Amino acid sequence: MPWIEFTTTLVTLDLLGIFVFAVTGALVAVRKNLDIFAALVLAGVTGLGGGFIRDVLIDATPPAALTDWRYLLVPVAAGLLTFAFHPAIGRLERLVTVFDAVGLALFCVTGALKAVEYGLGPVPAALMGMVTAIGGGMMRDVLAGHVPVVFEGNLYATPALSGAVVAVLLDRTDLPVLVVAAAGFSVCLVWRLMALVRGWSAPLPRGPANV
Repeated sequence: MPWIEFTTTLVTLDLLGIFVFAVTGALVAVRKNLDIFAALVLAGVTGLGGGFIRDVLIDATPPAALTDWRYLLVPVAAGLLTFAFHPAIGRLERLVTVFDAVGLALFCVTGALKAVEYGLGPVPAALMGMVTAIGGGMMRDVLAGHVPVVFEGNLYATPALSGAVVAVLLDRTDLPVLVVAAAGFSVCLVWRLMALVRGWSAPLPRGPANV
């Protein structure tokens, strides 16, 4: 029963994170005036990209996105909903930013815990959590012709890694999986939102670049 509870919780959180990230991907396509196919592609890439990379790296093959119909249905639904109701969603700029932060927090936890489930140690599992969280967004930005947000000095990868570390460490205790996930999720989400509100950023080079 504990293993079934763990797996069910992990899949539920994973699907929620996919939906949230897929909305942000489809919204990028809409804002660039791309067609519905592009919206679905960016929704799928953003929602599934990080998990796909994680599954390949930890040898959880074939990836869940190719074996479980729910993993394909969720980003398609998110993409269609965003494409259809983008005027209303686009006006909620701050809400979309919060959605992205929520997706980041969800994925850093689910990615790390799945890596632990497949036998990885604390350090590689935490790194897999970060990769899961930032991978889809990086692929989205590259396809959309943007510099990935993780490279722009924003505190994005660091909160994800921190949340993953918390989840991995607490998973080694006897705490329920929901408590473990909630702790990692909260660390990542609070840090990311605080960075957005207060304008925190990673160090950047000083002075003009010498080319």
